[in-house]
Amino acid sequence: MNKFIAPSILAADFANLQHAVEMVNNSKADWFHIDVMDGVFVPNISFGMPVIKAIKKHATKTMDVHLMIVDPDRYISNFKKAGADILTVHYEACTHLHRTVQVIKAEGMKAGVSLNPHTPIAVLEDIICDLDLVLIMSVNPGFGGQSFIENTYKKIEQLKNLIAYSGSKALIEVDGGVTDKNIQQLSEAGVDAFVAGSFVFKSENPSETISNLKKLASK
Repeated sequence: MNKFIAPSILAADFANLQHAVEMVNNSKADWFHIDVMDGVFVPNISFGMPVIKAIKKHATKTMDVHLMIVDPDRYISNFKKAGADILTVHYEACTHLHRTVQVIKAEGMKAGVSLNPHTPIAVLEDIICDLDLVLIMSVNPGFGGQSFIENTYKKIEQLKNLIAYSGSKALIEVDGGVTDKNIQQLSEAGVDAFVAGSFVFKSENPSETISNLKKLASK
């Protein structure tokens, strides 16, 4: 199985975003992870369409866009136009999740659903076969640099079992507190894609850090 490293642009230097994008392009990373926050669903505000369009102009890799916003349905086609390849919405933010997922797919993007740390895996039973990706939050969404929540391993196991039981093709992605200390264990537990923000961009050599994470995840 391929393992995907997705550096989170939220942790990059916003004053030098092109440099960060080029670093990811030239690294062993697989995806750009782009966190969109509205200050309502989560207490922080990040960036919107203009910044995503600017990243897309220079990015040569998959754009993995994670919406931490209320009422994401209003913006699905806008995110497609801005350059999203994968669009992930939060279970907690969608009243009609099945409809939302179908609209994302109709726009030609891969559809992901994210779960907050307190949300059980069981809520995905009726939709797991429609999903391309499930993003498990291993920290509370809204801020970078938080510590990994250990209960995540239990959720990964439950999700892996649900995917196997249902015959779903969904990938498992984890976001929050991923480092060189836990990525191998997460990979062995069944995670396919790893979001790493502060750990990558605050390191002395981000490209080397990505390469090391890729190596550990693929062992």
